[in-house]
Order: sequence, then C-alpha cells, then structure tokens
Amino acid sequence: MRKTMLFLLGFCLAAGALFAQELKSPNGKFELNFTLNNAGTPVYTLKYKKKTVINPSKLGLESFGDKPSFYDDFSITALKNASFDEVWQPVWGQNKNIRNHYNEMAVTLTQKTTERVMILRFRLFDDGLGFRYEFPQQPKLSYFAIKEELTQFAMTGDHTAYWIPGDYDTQEYDYTTSKLSEIRSVNEKGRQNNLSQTGFSTTGVQTSLQMKTADGIYINLHEAALLNYACMHLNLDDKNFIFQSWLTPDANGTKGHLQAPCTTPWRTIIVSDDARDILASNITLNLNEPCKIEDTSWIKPMKYVGVWWEMITGKSEWSYTSDLPAVQIGVTDFNKVKPHGRHGANTANVKRYIDFAAKNGFDGVLVEGWNIGWEDWFGHSKDFVFDFKTPYPDFDIDEIHRYAKSKGVKMVMHHETSSSVRNYERFMDEAYQLMNKYEYPAVKSGYVGDIIPRGERHYSQWINNHYQYAIEKAAKYRIMVNAHEAVRPTGICRTWPNLIGNESARGTEYQAFGGSKPNHVTLLPFTRLIGGPMDYTPGIFEMDISKINPKNHSHCNATIANQLALYVTMSSPLQMAADLPENYERFPDAFQFIKDVALDWDKSIYLEAEPGEYITVARKAKGTDKWFVANTAGYSPFTSKISFDFLDPDKQYIATIYADASDADYKTNPQAYSVRKVIVDRRSRLIQLSVPGGGYAISVFPVTDKTQMKGLKKT
Repeated sequence: MRKTMLFLLGFCLAAGALFAQELKSPNGKFELNFTLNNAGTPVYTLKYKKKTVINPSKLGLESFGDKPSFYDDFSITALKNASFDEVWQPVWGQNKNIRNHYNEMAVTLTQKTTERVMILRFRLFDDGLGFRYEFPQQPKLSYFAIKEELTQFAMTGDHTAYWIPGDYDTQEYDYTTSKLSEIRSVNEKGRQNNLSQTGFSTTGVQTSLQMKTADGIYINLHEAALLNYACMHLNLDDKNFIFQSWLTPDANGTKGHLQAPCTTPWRTIIVSDDARDILASNITLNLNEPCKIEDTSWIKPMKYVGVWWEMITGKSEWSYTSDLPAVQIGVTDFNKVKPHGRHGANTANVKRYIDFAAKNGFDGVLVEGWNIGWEDWFGHSKDFVFDFKTPYPDFDIDEIHRYAKSKGVKMVMHHETSSSVRNYERFMDEAYQLMNKYEYPAVKSGYVGDIIPRGERHYSQWINNHYQYAIEKAAKYRIMVNAHEAVRPTGICRTWPNLIGNESARGTEYQAFGGSKPNHVTLLPFTRLIGGPMDYTPGIFEMDISKINPKNHSHCNATIANQLALYVTMSSPLQMAADLPENYERFPDAFQFIKDVALDWDKSIYLEAEPGEYITVARKAKGTDKWFVANTAGYSPFTSKISFDFLDPDKQYIATIYADASDADYKTNPQAYSVRKVIVDRRSRLIQLSVPGGGYAISVFPVTDKTQMKGLKKT
C-alpha cells in the first residue's frame, strides 16, 4: 500500500498544474483548493460550508532589483500532507486549555528557470486558514530583498468592513464601518491626527480587518508570528474587491531583507457564520511557537493604578520645570532649576497612589514622568532624549521602593523612548538592571513620535526586530513588557508570555483628547484583540474631563457600567484602573467590581456578539468557581438575553449586577447606574438593557453560606 501511495503522489507531481490540490479542515467545513495557473503562479481558493469565501487569489513575492520574483514559472515538485492535534496550556489567557487542531498541506515549488525553491505551507483549522511562505536552505538562494509581497485575498462581493486606514506609523484611529466600495471615498476622514502617521493609499487598511458578507458570513484577515518581517497592511482593488498585502518599508524603501532558510509570518483568514466564533478563535496563538521561557513563575497578571490619567487630562505634567528651553541628559542640573509645581511624579503624590492601591488590593502602581528629560522629549528628532535611570529631584526612588514594599505594592516602570530606538537599546541593560534593583516586575514602554533612526517606520522589519529584542532582553531580567505604540500583536505572547500587554490601538487616552466613538469597544475585540490583549486602561468614572482640568472640554463617551464591562469584554492579564483615586471614592459600590474582577481565566464563553453593536461574554476566573459576565453596546441600545447554563449544576450563586440605569445616557447622564444582587443557578435567565455606549457587568460568586441569600430573589 505504501508503494502505491508514493506512486500516486509522484504521478500527481509529474502532472504539475493539471491537478488542483485540495485540503479540508478536521470538521470538513472548510475546503482549500490550490493550483498553479498557466503562468506557473500559485493560486488558492477557500470555501466555507461549500460556499466560496475567498475567490481564486494569487500568491508570491516580488524581489527587489533585477532578480526574478517568486511569483511565477513554478512547478510543484513535492507535496506533503499532515494532521496535528494537541491541547496546550498558556501561561495566562482567556482559557486554561487551548486545542491546536489542523490539517496541513506543504507544497514545494521549484522555479524552472532559476531552480530556486519556495514552500507554501497551509494549515486549515475548524475556524479558518493560516498560510505562509518558506525558503529552505538551497544552493541557488541565500540573501534576497523584498520589493513587495503579492499575497491576494479576493473577496466575493462588496462586503461590509470595519476598518482603520492603512498607516506605517499608527493604529490609533477610530474604526469606520462601510462597504468595501466606499473605503476610497471616506479613507481620509478616518485619519484622525496623530503625533506620527504615514498613510500610503486611499484604499489601504490595516489588519486585523473584520468583514461581513451580505449573507451573514464573518471574515477576518490578519497575520500571526510577525518576526523578522515587516507588518502587513492590505491595499484594496475596489473595482474587483481584491485585497493585496502591502508591507511597511524600511528607510531605504525595501520591504524586507531575508536570508534562507527563513519563513514569513502566517497570513490568517478566520471565517464563520456566527460572530462569536471570530472572538473565540485561537488561530493566531496556535500559529505561534510554544513558550520559549523555561521558568515562567515570575510572569504574573497585574491589576494596577497609576500617575497617568492626571497627566493625560492635563491636570498634571510629565515635566519638572519651565525654566529651560531645552535640556541635556548628563549636563542639565535639575537641582538648580525652579520646579513649575505641576509635576505629577513627585514622592508625595506617588505615595498617595500607593496607599490607594494597598487599601483596595491592587498589585501595582505605574508612575510616568519620574525620570529626567521630559522638558523637550518630543518633536525635536532628539537622539539622546532619556537615560531611563535618573529620577527628577522630587521623585525619591529609594523611598518610593521602601514605602511600596512596606505596603505590599509593586511599582510599574515607565520607559518612554520618544521613538529614539538606538538610544533605548543603548541604555536597556542598565534600565532593566535598575528595575531589578528596585523590584519592578513590569515595564510600560512607549514609542511616541517619528522613529529614530530617521526614515524608519513604526512597523518596518527593522523596528519590529527591535520590539522583539526588547521582549527577549526583558525576559533575561525576568521583566514583563507592556509596549505602547509598538506594532500590533500577532500572538507572539504564546512564545514570549512576558509580553503581557500592548496598546497598539486607540486607547482610553483619546477620551481625553476629544473622545472616541461609543461603539469603539465593540469593535476592538473583532480587530485589535485578535492578535493579543490590549492595555486599554479602562475604568473612567468621571466622563466630564473639564472637572479634572477646566481647560480640557473632552468627554468620555461611555457610561460607568460600560467602563466596568471592559474588564471582561476586553480581557487582559494587565488591567489598569485608570481614573483618579478620588473619582473611585465617589462611587465605591461600582468600584467594587474593578476590585473583584479577575485577570486570568479557566474558560471564556462568548454569549452574544455583532461587530460594532454588542458583545457579551462570560469568563471563569482561573482556579476558582467565580464567573464574570459583561456586555458592551454600541450606538444603539441592546437588550441582552442570556442563560447561566455555564454554571456548575450543583451550586447556587449570588450575582451582583452592575447595570445602566433606565435613564443613563453616555453623553448626558453617564454616571447613572444600578447595583442589585440576585440568586442564580444554571437554569437562570437574564434580560438586561444596555443603553447606547453602555453595558453591564456581573460578578457571579458561589454561595458559601446560606445566610448570604437572605432577602435575595432568584432570577
């Protein structure tokens, strides 16, 4: 039998492009068709439940210079099929156990005229497809430069898309919902101002791109395992509805420099007729390598507060003095200048946050603006901008360490690089050593402004390699990383779980910069969060920013109940209670949910979902019988109807429901909420209204004492 199989395989390969190669997912719902066209160009098609979701789409890479491209003139010279099925456990995440189950097809292509070899590897899961290009070691190929990746995603129609404009330097945009055919006409309107931004096309968009077809099929395009490669955007041919990959260029205009043997990141297509499946997909994680950190005991989820929101709103400042037009690290003596009195990172103020964290059971306190150099940190293309180790005179780093330790609180370090990447690498070892000395377990790094070296972009191959270097270097010092303004995540947190958070999208800070759309948080789980968790910094209770800073007339477009829900609907092992302590003290009953909510999970169940409209999810806290349930709504009110059938059948629970009041309104009455307690079990049902820009959050704790149920009704 084995000889017969080999014979048949050889026959197919000799026939070359005359025969299409087919691969099905383990459950049979997906079907991949691969062939070479008459020009020897690779072409794939994807079907879901026998319906085409990706029309015939070409694959290949265009080489830089006069070398032949990896695009045509190929023949199939080997074909290998395989199946894989495992269950693995992440260090932290939405589920304790993750199944990695796929059927694989590796197609070896040889270019006839050059004899160069390229492998296309396809992995078909029960929720979608991943594929990548591989270049094995070979005599006819060593080094090559990429002019462009020519991967196509041919859509079957004018789908509804939820997108942000393509940009080499920022993802911090509100999402636009439109037809594919409308992207060109509204692309520029979707580009809000940012401190660094570089668009490239009026039909360019970013991944993760979420779409919905007219017949209710949800399609998500993204990438996984972005390593030693440029970040992929998508450029749309809006006449034929074909997306083509568009890589971020290096300073010299190339899209990447590779050396065989090497692989590209995976291109991912997640598909379902149920929006909940998009949110529950683990394709991005499964396409990354297993954890490379042998001892992960030091990687611990953290809930923190910090000296941040008062600077973002303009109540305080990062800088220390206004006396000097410019400062120089190692030259300027800050002990000889007059403080302007608005520096937020002073010892007394930081101690106030430490006290608040200790009193309310928070793990850490973030302090921004503690180190010298903030007076002229941005906008001057300054290389030596920070040293990441010298505090301002009013920040006593020794006393802060002593005081925090006495209170059982860890400090969270802040490293703003001002995008001077070379400077950060210059001081990285010393900065991480300082963190070890003062027992800082995590660092929030930032990359605001244009990249230095000049001409590089935030998402090019060169800078992506820097982000990865920082993660791996931090792991050697047992430090967790929360990178802001870095490239959007692509599941690398599986391999390097010390990457405990990222911003890489429009976060809560923009609520103090004019506000974000009220449906923004109902889209992020379908887009940005596909690649990994976000340090969104939720928990704003005072929506009128002018009450914090009279000169800032921004408004946070959310209700308090919505802000509570984000801790569950936008799960992250690193969560901040971002508002000022005094605002939490005004609403202690609502603040209780933030104190109670878990960070790490045994199980997550998506109950209701529609991109841009609503998301409802239930999560079981790791190692406990506690559940947390939450919903966020978009522009329209949403009546959630859920069952508690996920609960243990032998137990009763007390559900504390934090919900929008009937007269709540995210603009005019955002602080109107109700808190009620009811008894629930697995037979219980709940109907709950969320107002526009609103939501609800529920803590579901098992009954441990019958007296807890006294006076409570059962739902």
